[in-house]
Amino acid sequence: MQHDTARTSRATALVLIGFVALFWGLSFLSIKVAVAAIPPMTLGLARFVVADLMLLGILLARREKPRLALRDAPLMAGAGLVGVTLYFLFENNGVSLLTASESSLVIGTIPILTMLAAALIDRRRLGPRAWLGAALSTLGVGLIVAESLRLSSAPAGYLFMGGAALSWVAYTFVTRPLFKRYSRLQITFWQSLAGTIGFLPFLLLERTDWSSVGPVVWGNVLYLGVACSALGYWFYVVALERLGPGPSSVFINLIPVVSVVASFLLLGERLGPWQLAGGAVAVAGVWLATSKDQG
Repeated sequence: MQHDTARTSRATALVLIGFVALFWGLSFLSIKVAVAAIPPMTLGLARFVVADLMLLGILLARREKPRLALRDAPLMAGAGLVGVTLYFLFENNGVSLLTASESSLVIGTIPILTMLAAALIDRRRLGPRAWLGAALSTLGVGLIVAESLRLSSAPAGYLFMGGAALSWVAYTFVTRPLFKRYSRLQITFWQSLAGTIGFLPFLLLERTDWSSVGPVVWGNVLYLGVACSALGYWFYVVALERLGPGPSSVFINLIPVVSVVASFLLLGERLGPWQLAGGAVAVAGVWLATSKDQG
């Protein structure tokens, strides 16, 4: 197996994870713009076709041929269906119903959910800091949801985003056995390809008016495919190996901050005082629980 991070310095890894936070924070805005013209699963397909081509090009440029043992194909495909197809079924539908800011704040709890899942699956003992962070994060999301429902009453949007968060947690655990046998780039490519195939049946349920899809929408699709799905996923796993889960999680916690600020500046979205307070509490909770390794 080739190691993506063999020559990655800590400084380079910090730059990469910074780009990940920026790419993924802005992704909620791009989804919000694109899903207004392209249905959720068709958008997922378009985005990951771009990502597949980009990842294949990176593999070939690195002289690393795509390889996949037959025994690992079911697990690799299953992880791709959960982490790509199922995740974006939930996220794209959720973002279509909520603001980009609200969506990103819910997704920002994934590190907490992953930590709690690890405690159950791996029997890791969590300290008071982790439990306090989890409680704060839950409280913060509760404030956001309660105030948002009072203002707009879109409970389905939060159910979709909750499903996205849970599917990503499941994906991380399904993927773990593959790390010992494949480079992070190989895993990203094959799972992206499997997820792309998973989108195809949904096209029978959606209809797209392609005449309404202009340059701005296509620009956002390209951004989602190249920056968020291809480079973002690859940069993340490279930085994760070099920095470890603690420092990486701190940077990932910046995603909702980037999204909220950018949504205000670019889309004119405004969160109410209670939503802002809830977001601050949720982000603080995730930071508290994940700023240093637990267990």
